[in-house]
Amino acid sequence: MTDTARSRHSYRVPRLVIAAPASGNGKTTVATGLMAALRASGLDVSGHKVGPDYIDPSYHALATGRPGRNLDPYLQAEERVVPLFLHGATGADIAVVEGVMGLFDGALGSDGFASTAHVARLLEAPVVLVVDASAAGRSAAAMVHGFATYDPSVTLAGVILNKVGSERHETELRSAIERLGIPVLGALHRTDGIHAPSRHLGLVPVGERETEATAMLERLRTWVTGGVDLEAVRRVADAAPPLLGVPWDAATALGASGGPGPVVAAAGGRAFTFRYAENIELLRAAGVDVVDVDPAVDERLPEGCAGLYFGGGFPEMHAEDLSANEPLRAEVAAAAARGLPVVAECAGLTYLCRELDGLPMAGVLDATAAMTPKRTLGYRTARAVGDSVLASAGDTVTGHEFHRTAVSPAHGRQAAWRFHGRHEGTVEGFAEAGVHASYLHVHWAGHPALARRFAASATAAVRAKHASTA
Repeated sequence: MTDTARSRHSYRVPRLVIAAPASGNGKTTVATGLMAALRASGLDVSGHKVGPDYIDPSYHALATGRPGRNLDPYLQAEERVVPLFLHGATGADIAVVEGVMGLFDGALGSDGFASTAHVARLLEAPVVLVVDASAAGRSAAAMVHGFATYDPSVTLAGVILNKVGSERHETELRSAIERLGIPVLGALHRTDGIHAPSRHLGLVPVGERETEATAMLERLRTWVTGGVDLEAVRRVADAAPPLLGVPWDAATALGASGGPGPVVAAAGGRAFTFRYAENIELLRAAGVDVVDVDPAVDERLPEGCAGLYFGGGFPEMHAEDLSANEPLRAEVAAAAARGLPVVAECAGLTYLCRELDGLPMAGVLDATAAMTPKRTLGYRTARAVGDSVLASAGDTVTGHEFHRTAVSPAHGRQAAWRFHGRHEGTVEGFAEAGVHASYLHVHWAGHPALARRFAASATAAVRAKHASTA
C-alpha cells in the first residue's frame, strides 16, 4: 500500500528549521546545542538534517538519544519528505531540523531544489537563521532583511546571533535586527571551549570520538542554555501549523513485511560510522536479522551469516587496524567467494579492494584504493548496468558521492552504475557474482526495491546452503 493509498491525517508536531546565510555560520553547533538544551529541559527531541550528510546526524543522535534522520527531496523524492519527517518525529515533543549550506542553496542548476528553504516549505516549518556576527554590526540587519524578504513562501521566524564579541556588540545587533520585526531568540558569545575537530570530509563522526564528543556536547548545552531563550524557541516551534501526511513505515514501503529471515552482518565501529537509519529499518522489515560487526576488532562473522552490508565511513583513517585484522579479512573474502551477497557503499568499496593506501584489505575486488588530493562530492542519477544482488538491470536511483579516495580500476567487467545528467555515460563500481560495490550512497527509503532485492538475495543464499547440505 502506498502513502497516497492510505488515509492521511493531521499531525501536531512543534518544529523549526535551523538555517544560515552560508556554510560556516555555526548551524551544526547551534542546532546540536539546541537539541541538547531542549532535551535537558525535559523534552523528547527529534533531530533531522537536510541533505545527504551523515556526520552531523551522528551529533544529533548523541544530543537527542534518538536516531539522526536525513531529509532530502533529491534522494528520497519530495513526496516522501513529510512521511519520513513524521516517522522520525513520532513521539517527540519538538523537532529540530538542521539545514544545509545557505538557506536557499540546493542542487546546482536546480533553482534551489533540495535546499533548506525547499524542505522548510515542504514541512511548513518556521526558520530560525543563525548569523555569524563576528565581523558585522548593524549591517547584519540588512542581511537578515534580505533573507526574510527574498522568498515570501519561507517564514523567517527568528534569529540566533553567533560569535558575538561583547555586550555592546549584542545590544547594537539586537536593536538593528528587531526593528525589522524579527525577534532575536539568542546571542551566543565567542568562546574557545566549543570546537569539533574536522578533517578532509568535514567533522569527525561521533563514532570515532564518543568520549570527547560527549564532553563537547555538555559544553554546547551549557553555551546554548545561557545564550538562547528556549521558551521563545518553543513558541516559534509551537506556531508551526498541523502537518498533513502519513508517517513513513518500512513494511508499507516494501509492500509487505517478512518473517524470520537471514542474518546480515553490517559493518560498524570506528571505521564504518555511517548508514542511513531507514536502510536498516527496511532490511529488518524484510525479515533480515541485522548484526553489527566491527571489521577493525571482530575476528568472525556472525553465526549463520547470509549477507554482508558495508556502509560508509573512514576506513582510510583506520586502515592499519583493518589490515591487521587478518581473520575477518579472510572470512569476508571466503564469504564472497561462496557467493554470499555483499553490498558495499563508498567506505565498504575500499575495504573490499586488495589494498588501501598500500595496506592489505579483504581482496574481494581486483582493485586498489588510495587517498587523493581531490574531493568528490555531489548528487548523482544512476541506472543499474546489469542484474545484481542489489538492483535489476535498468533500475534508476538517485544517490550521492562524498569521498577523497579513488579506486583503480574504477569499475569491473560489469559496472554497478551508469551515471546520467551532468556525468552522462560515466560507469562506476563493481557488480560481479554476489558483490555490488560502489562509491554511490543511496537512501533506500527513496528506492525500497533495493532493500527488498538485497534481503531476497540473502534469503536465497540461506536456501542454497540448506540445499547443498541436504
